[in-house]
Amino acid sequence: MAIESSKPKKQRKYLYSKPLHKRQKDLSGHLSKKLRQALGKRSLQLRKGDTVRVMKGAKRNSEGKIMSVDYKKSTVCIEKLTRKKTDGTEIPLPVKACNLLVTDVDRSDSRRFKKQPKGEKAAGKHEAKTETGKEPIEKEKALKSVKELKAAKDAALKK
Repeated sequence: MAIESSKPKKQRKYLYSKPLHKRQKDLSGHLSKKLRQALGKRSLQLRKGDTVRVMKGAKRNSEGKIMSVDYKKSTVCIEKLTRKKTDGTEIPLPVKACNLLVTDVDRSDSRRFKKQPKGEKAAGKHEAKTETGKEPIEKEKALKSVKELKAAKDAALKK
């Protein structure tokens, strides 16, 4: 469901009351140029284990792995980004997903990369296939052999 209202109050209300499974799509980051070419995508949903670089804010250009993703607050915690409290304990700094650039991806999940990159799909489109899954050339060969068999049977019956 898209935001239909033009009123900022209602737009904020929609964002804050959005279900968690829909918030997951909002937590995505742009891919680096190398990853864009390798995966054939512009952005990817952020997950624990991905390596990211902060592009905006006071911690700009700091890099690290994602420790946790908070869908409720729409933030991400990164390993090396922490601050000390007055009692000496360190807490992770939350960062918004729109301020991050994904530099390396955790490839342990096979379902995450189930789809083929766009370049491979485009190559597959040029190969025309029929309903049976055979290429047209093979189908033509099969038809020729069937016609030859029928012609041979007709010749044998005439004799």
